[in-house]
Amino acid sequence: MARARLVKERPASTPADRRRPIHFAAFLLLADAALVALIVAFVPYTKIDWDAYMSQVDAFREGERDYTKIEGDTGPLVYPAGFLYVYSAIKFLTAGQVFPAQILFGVLYLVNMSLVLLLYVKTEVLPWWALGLLCLSKRVHSIFVLRLFNDCVAMTLLHAAMVLIVYHKWYLGLIIFSGAVSVKMNVLLFAPSLFLLMLKAMSIKGVFLALLGAAGVQVLLGIPFLLSHPVEYISRAFNLGRVFIHFWSVNFKFVPEKYFVSKELAIGLLIFHLTTLMVFAHYNWFKHEGGLFHFVHSRFRDATSIQQLISCKPRQSILSKEHIVTVMFVGNFIGIVCARSLHYQFYSWYFYSLPFLLWRTKFPTVVRIILFVAVELCWNVYPSTAYSSLLLLFAHLFILFGLWSSPAEYPHVDKKEKADSKESGKAM
Repeated sequence: MARARLVKERPASTPADRRRPIHFAAFLLLADAALVALIVAFVPYTKIDWDAYMSQVDAFREGERDYTKIEGDTGPLVYPAGFLYVYSAIKFLTAGQVFPAQILFGVLYLVNMSLVLLLYVKTEVLPWWALGLLCLSKRVHSIFVLRLFNDCVAMTLLHAAMVLIVYHKWYLGLIIFSGAVSVKMNVLLFAPSLFLLMLKAMSIKGVFLALLGAAGVQVLLGIPFLLSHPVEYISRAFNLGRVFIHFWSVNFKFVPEKYFVSKELAIGLLIFHLTTLMVFAHYNWFKHEGGLFHFVHSRFRDATSIQQLISCKPRQSILSKEHIVTVMFVGNFIGIVCARSLHYQFYSWYFYSLPFLLWRTKFPTVVRIILFVAVELCWNVYPSTAYSSLLLLFAHLFILFGLWSSPAEYPHVDKKEKADSKESGKAM
């Protein structure tokens, strides 16, 4: 009985109720495909980074392996090697022309939307009609098909990794996750949450092997640069200390520039980021295990030998789909809240999680919609202002408060869900 009270209660649903989100998701894909086609056909392309991407790809294809010498008209190359492979393939398919690239990114948009809708349908957190919010962002459509940013590729790979992890394909999910990191490092914002989920679902040996596979992907992709100019590659491709230009900041435009670029702000945000992650992990994500520290202690306490400690999974290791998606989306959102600078294309890092996060709070539906509209409005103010960035920060903090004050979902599957999970795993 005690366990039953921990499980989130849902009203009984009929087969028609369960099919409605699937049918509506299919309709949304078709409608969004038509909208993307109209945007590509009638809305002018916006030149920002495409020419720089093509210049960097040209340098790579011509044999340059020194990252300090691979540049474009917007500056030096600052992305890991996966970026170069992806955009080399794109240039091969499009001959570097914008219009065919827009069509390609339109397809990418629909693939990404399909993955996201699959996550939403499987977790059943939103009412079916709220799935429509995922198609309503003017800014995100622009990021994909009018600006052709590498953020789009990275987030599509990230969502593909999440789908695999939801189906408990941890090793393959980690490989795809590492591939996403190789395109753009913002995906690392999901890493703390993913690591904690791995500790819940896998043995220590399994965690080590999965991380080893992810690291192997980075080494394999970076071999041409690591063998010739390793210091230059690592310092440029994995630079975590970059300071962005104040003008482009969407979230902290109200902070004077001299404070915006200061180390004090960076350190303060980093401390807040790590502290918030730790607090959520201990009091929310590991609540049903007695807290993060109790969970870690129990792993050592229950082991009778080193071999058992390394090889045995936790007693309950099959995680629910809702718990996996919640932990990953919330962990990434905490990173977004604490980011010193969010540029316009960075909206794609968390837009697709916004409806999920809002419905994980206990806010009334009207408040959820207001917050969604407020965030979208802030991202469509150009250039950003002190007022728009203050509103965005307030909305972010309000959502974060709503997530903190909501009860934690039960993290494990019951027997019926476990059987369904095994069947789904076979199908995958």
